[in-house]
Amino acid sequence: MTARQPRQLLRRDERRAQILRAAAVAFSESGFAATSVEDVAKQAGITKLIVYRHFESKAELYRAILDEVARRLSEEFLELVAEDSTVGSGTSGVLSLLNVARELPDGFRLLFLHAAREPEFAGFASEFRELQTHVAAGVLEPVIADATIRAWGTRQLVDSLVTSVLNWLDTGDPARDHLFVDMTTSAVRSSVISWANVADHALRPL
Repeated sequence: MTARQPRQLLRRDERRAQILRAAAVAFSESGFAATSVEDVAKQAGITKLIVYRHFESKAELYRAILDEVARRLSEEFLELVAEDSTVGSGTSGVLSLLNVARELPDGFRLLFLHAAREPEFAGFASEFRELQTHVAAGVLEPVIADATIRAWGTRQLVDSLVTSVLNWLDTGDPARDHLFVDMTTSAVRSSVISWANVADHALRPL
């Protein structure tokens, strides 16, 4: 007979974080409707009762994951902006996305891939995307005068950055994350300059 492993005692905040990580995995794999609180408990290696001690419902648990990822993205971006003397280069935006994606990979996927498909959480995903678009608009406004091109460019910039991070998360080597940041920042600069040049040329009288 093997000795029974004692249940690991965690502080309340540690247990809550453990449940959130497990729930992000479970929801990402099966979706909100098909995932039960029992599935989350099994993923976390705890009982359903322990999950309910921290979260009143499955919906509250899903929303807590989205809140955590959104909060960490905001914190990371603001911290990097405060430290980065070259914030205008866009490095802070790329690096903040990647850092949080590495820290909370399943939650990151939940926010940017799955939440928009869930009726209960599509509004949250849409609001967060609009917030990102607003930040991107602040970057493009001094560079692109054409309002139509700028409106398209802000959304294109947000979508391409998120997709780039998700693809790197799936295929990239963490040891080469610095290379990804350099490549992506360079691509952003080149794209914005190209859009600005083409839009400016189109506005010139013949």
